[in-house]
Amino acid sequence: MADELQPAYLIAGGDRPKVDRAVMRLRARFDVDAVEVLHAAESTGDDAVAACNVMGLFGEGTRLVVVEGVEAWKAPDAKAVATYLKAPAPGTTLALVAAELKKDAPIAKAVAGAGEVLLWDVTARAIPRWIADQFKLHRTSAEPEACRLLSELVGDDLYELAGEVEKIATWAGGAEVTEADVAALVAPRAESPPWNLTDAWGARDVGGVLREAERMLDRTGDPVSRTIPRLVGSLTRHLQRARAAHRLEEQGLSAQEAASRLGMKPFPAQKLFSQVRNFSGSELDDAVIRLAELDHALKGGSRLTNELELERALVDITAPRAAVTEHA
Repeated sequence: MADELQPAYLIAGGDRPKVDRAVMRLRARFDVDAVEVLHAAESTGDDAVAACNVMGLFGEGTRLVVVEGVEAWKAPDAKAVATYLKAPAPGTTLALVAAELKKDAPIAKAVAGAGEVLLWDVTARAIPRWIADQFKLHRTSAEPEACRLLSELVGDDLYELAGEVEKIATWAGGAEVTEADVAALVAPRAESPPWNLTDAWGARDVGGVLREAERMLDRTGDPVSRTIPRLVGSLTRHLQRARAAHRLEEQGLSAQEAASRLGMKPFPAQKLFSQVRNFSGSELDDAVIRLAELDHALKGGSRLTNELELERALVDITAPRAAVTEHA
């Protein structure tokens, strides 16, 4: 943000932590009593303009009007702002704050001519790099593998990721954060299971699957009675996608061609295709059925412990059929 204040700023994007920091820095340049905050769900563009003009009447010092959530505004609201910015109130700054917003949105065009537009978005592929940058803000470095694992464990909620980065950086005390540190400190809670577990399943590595499942159960702070059903649900979704991928490949589609039909990005789809090549179609069908049986067992259909039922099912869906028969 330039040293000289602009008459208007549009601060928006999916990188909400960065958006929040920018708004805080802007607000810090004004006295507390010189800041008025509006919400677009309750205030129109005309309301924001009126607030700016009222503040301008005071004529002493600089003043700031902040409007949150302007992605909800329509074309008439943007038009009101554009008209106001042709002759903005002296000494008054209008800050419009939004979530994800297109560069050609009406409100962005309204601000661009007379103010400054700041749009910060983070693609899913760029999240590990974003995590590394967050560590740098805390004067801490992190291995690329550590950033990747943190993304896998937590998901794409940047607020949650920022909180985890702050926690880990404080714990590290300036030392480099490793993949092992993240594995030990962060409980998995992303929608899909971490890649270490699904990679082990795709490689038909029974020992690896059991180890990764045990690590997931150990790291979470929730009771096992809640954690195991979540893990099974995530793994079931992965196997359902795997079965769909197997059928699409049989139809002659490549991983890249099938990605959109699977609701996946190209790289994860390519990885899934490589996994399912180690299984027959009937094995994948049986694995989904086996997880349904596990779900029934976890809901009172078995006298065995949930942990034992989980282990038995993981062996059944991972090991080649001959090995499963021998195990049984």
